[in-house]
Amino acid sequence: MNIGAHTLANRLFVAPMAGVTDRPFRQLCKKLGAGYAVSEMIASNAMLWGSEKTQRRANHVGEFKPIAVQIAGADPKMMAAAATMNVDHGAQIIDINMGCPAKKVCHVAAGSALLRQEDLVKAILEAVVNAVGVGPNAVPVTLKIRTGWDRENKNAIKIAQIAQDTGISMLTVHGRTRADLYHGAAEYDTVQAVKRSISIPVVANGDITTPEKAKFVLDFTGADAIMIGRAAQGRPWIFREIDFYLKTGCKLPTPQISEIQTIMNEHLLDHYAFYGEYTGLRTARKHIAWYCRGLRNSHAFRHLMNTADDCKTQLQMVNAYFDEMKIHSDQLIFLEAA
Repeated sequence: MNIGAHTLANRLFVAPMAGVTDRPFRQLCKKLGAGYAVSEMIASNAMLWGSEKTQRRANHVGEFKPIAVQIAGADPKMMAAAATMNVDHGAQIIDINMGCPAKKVCHVAAGSALLRQEDLVKAILEAVVNAVGVGPNAVPVTLKIRTGWDRENKNAIKIAQIAQDTGISMLTVHGRTRADLYHGAAEYDTVQAVKRSISIPVVANGDITTPEKAKFVLDFTGADAIMIGRAAQGRPWIFREIDFYLKTGCKLPTPQISEIQTIMNEHLLDHYAFYGEYTGLRTARKHIAWYCRGLRNSHAFRHLMNTADDCKTQLQMVNAYFDEMKIHSDQLIFLEAA
């Protein structure tokens, strides 16, 4: 499928997740079968653009194209300026966040809080599209939303129509309301209704955890693509599993521990290089914990791993643990309770 002039390798997308989808993780997911990935959310507040966090999130050196950056905010002029700034720094697609349910985002009337103000949604979309999405050097602008503010106030279809009318190139719908946060099961009826109501590409998001579920969601909703977030944490190979299943109807074998170890080493080395010693050591912990889910004695190992005071020691601990796991079994088994 295409987003503007950009042809994607497939219709499997990595969801933008704060503190997760940094450049090393996006690159890894793309290598393992994702056709598209969106960066972590960048605030539209210009006072934050010079911060270390924002500078790191805007770092796309060597990244597989197309480069997509997500921005968040509630002021149309500031959002337009943020879009322009990111395009100037290499962004080839701008994604607008109107789906984040986090309190710190919604408390400043951004993210999914915007779904309660349809006029403001329209103003923001128009401002961003007019800033970067028109003219000979137009950059596609996409939008991510939820189904509504709460279950009594679902307005995804109305927002979708506004998006299409203002020139948005693609719409992603997470199958929950803001009030649902990440609780309960994602519902796909609204995603299906949104797809039927507009002609621009629609992406389904929420609770896509297996190849079978991916096929079901695509078939049921009629969506043009699917976006995967939490299921890729510690399991970036889920994209190649889904891609293979969609193409063949067959499932790939579960990765062997030796391959998981190789993937994890590549990820951690890239992670350390990207963040540096101090931040890299600390931010790698969550990724390591995710990679270890379902393995023997993983809970005790995570506590031990957190005692490492430098990246070299942390990596040695991780490899020693995985080497021990290979002695017992060369097949990874995911446990529901892990």
